[in-house]
Amino acid sequence: MNILLKKKIHRQWHLINAKNKILGRLSSIIAHYLMGKHKIFYLPYIDIGDYIIIINANKIKITGNKKKNKFYFNHSGYSGGLKKISFEKLIKKNPCKIIQHSVKGMLPKNKIGVLMLNRLKIYSGLTHKHIAQKKNILNI
Repeated sequence: MNILLKKKIHRQWHLINAKNKILGRLSSIIAHYLMGKHKIFYLPYIDIGDYIIIINANKIKITGNKKKNKFYFNHSGYSGGLKKISFEKLIKKNPCKIIQHSVKGMLPKNKIGVLMLNRLKIYSGLTHKHIAQKKNILNI
């Protein structure tokens, strides 16, 4: 990476309240900020995105009949190791995984995409650990 460009990268912290937000629309905005597309000097091969904190992940909304019809799959690698869980059960068990899974699908599928996903912090309640950072509250 260019040394001059590395000095110009300034990562900001953004706080998003996910209460009553639609999952897909929220995820596309989150991916936009994680990739750094909102910045002037965006380049797809350089990681210049910001940090995102999401609160109230358990109060996310989805449209249509997806509460009962949407399933998430996980495979252990062994034969017969496919596990299937519905959206209803996953929102009660671990609501952070729903947003993380959605945003991960919108990020690049390479090493830079993994680094971008590491800057996403998701919490199911109102409290979070990142009080010391100066955060911009994004009203979506």
